Formats: sequence, C-alpha cells, structure tokens
Amino acid sequence: MSDHLSIARQVIRLEAEALQAFEARLDETFASAIEGLLTVLNSGKKIVLVGIGKSGNIAHKIAATLTSTGSPAVVLHSQNALHGDLGLLAEGDAVIALSYSGETSELLDLLPYLKRRSACLVALTGKSRSTLATHADHIIDTSVPREACPLELAPTSSSTTMLVAGDAVAMALMSARGFTAEDFAQFHPGGSLGRALLTTVGEIMRTGDRLAIVTPDHTVFETLNAMTRAKSGAAIVLNADRSLGGIFTHGDFARSFQNQPDVGSRTVSTLMTPQPISISAKALAAEAVRLVAERNIDDLIVLDPDSQEVLGLVDSQDLASLKLT
Repeated sequence: MSDHLSIARQVIRLEAEALQAFEARLDETFASAIEGLLTVLNSGKKIVLVGIGKSGNIAHKIAATLTSTGSPAVVLHSQNALHGDLGLLAEGDAVIALSYSGETSELLDLLPYLKRRSACLVALTGKSRSTLATHADHIIDTSVPREACPLELAPTSSSTTMLVAGDAVAMALMSARGFTAEDFAQFHPGGSLGRALLTTVGEIMRTGDRLAIVTPDHTVFETLNAMTRAKSGAAIVLNADRSLGGIFTHGDFARSFQNQPDVGSRTVSTLMTPQPISISAKALAAEAVRLVAERNIDDLIVLDPDSQEVLGLVDSQDLASLKLT
C-alpha cells in the first residue's frame, strides 16, 4: 500500500515540478504567439489543432476549451489530413501543432501544406530545435526534465505540460478578446452556470399564491398560516403604505418558540427581521445565488429597481430545484 502512495506522490511531484519549470520559462515568445493567434481570430478565421497519439488527445481538449471561451477551434486528424481532411484548414487559419519530439512523421508530412495555407503556425513542442520548431512561426516550449513514468516512457509530465500550455493559450486569448461570463453562458445554455447567467431574478421569483404577505399587526399564528398556504418558508411583512417592513421566517419562529411557547399570539412585527436583504428583479439569478451563499440566508426580497416596490421572493430551495446552485 505504501508503495502505491509513494509512486502516486512522486508522479504528482514530478508533474508539478515540470509545470513550475514551464511557468518560469514563459517569456515574450509566448506573448508573440498569442498576438499571432489574435490576428487570425480577429480576421474572422479559426484555429486548427493537429497532433498524433497523446498529443492528438490533448489537441481535442484544447480545441474544446478554446471554442467554449470564444476562440473558434477544430482538430485536424493528421492521418486523414492527406486523404481529404486537409480541406478543414481554410486559407488564413491559424495552426497549433502539438508534438513533443517535433519529429512525428505524420505531422512532418503535413508541414508543407500547413505552412502554405495557414497564416500562423504555433508549435507546442519539447524540442525547440526540431523540424517542427524550425518551420513554426512561434514556439511554445513544453520541454520537461523527465517524465513522471517510472520507466520514463509513457508521456506524463510532458503531456500534462502540453495540456496546461493549451489552457494558458486559451485563457490568454479569452482575456485579450474581452470574453465575459455572459458570453460563456451563451455558449453553455444547458448548464447550471448558463442558466444562472442568462436568467433574471424576476423570472424565478415567487409571486401570487406562492407569496406569503402579512402586515405588522398580524399575529405570528396568522403569519404561519399564510406561509403554510403559500408553501413558503418566509413571509413578507408590508407596512400600510405597501413599503417593506421586514421578513419573518420559519427559523425566526423556531428560535422564538424555544423561549416563548406562547409566541403565536404576538404580533409578527416584534419578531420579524427589519431591513431584510433584497435584490432587484432585473438582477441575474447568479447574483441571487451569490447573495444567498455569502449571507447564509434562505430568502431574498425582490424589489422593483425603480420604485423599490416589493415584487416577490426568491427561496433558496427554488434555486436548487431550478439547478441554479
């Protein structure tokens, strides 16, 4: 058992050291590669990634990350490229070629065509003097001191470094192109983040029969009945002029009942929370999620952003049922 753990820790340590070395090695050549890719993307073209074996697998992940963060990217299968798939590479596209050795035969066979059609060729390679590196416009050095494999054969440290290099490229491009969280949501409408960033509080708040509203003069017993009818864990307390007086929750009742068994006959104004936390109906659901988590509360009062009129209530259980948390 201890051998298993020691091997695992050694792998993690060696790969972490490789990443630290990669970070320390980053210089203006990386920035130059980003500028080259930016020029291509800003012209309306895409990025084409190409690699063989493990590098090919990593190319797929990098392409997915690029595309989901606003930089259109596809993967060109090296072995099929010379049999028709080269049509995937349009004139003026950028190419990111992945090969640790820089001497992969299938990739080198493609080099003349890649150079001829692409506007920018970036090499992710561990050999800065390889054939691939020699023909590239930009080189991102992914060399590692050693592989984490005990036999030093299986790509481990090198593949991890290449993957992180791709993430670094994608994040640098995302930042340079001003890609926002809202843009990310547009590309991920089916996920919880997408829903949270595309949905407004006004679209998910409780209203009508699902809203328990009482006045300060209502008793706690009457307030609990209103909450039961609305199937809500909180009641909104409105003053005579319809302004917000406070909020009363099941938690408020439970805490008071421990010391005051006759609490039901008291007016709700004596036990409510005045000036409760509120949110605009126009705010994004993501903001509601953040407030609920930061303030450790279960309910948010929803207000009209202009008149400050109470419009509804956001219940944390609703956020969960809508898969917004």
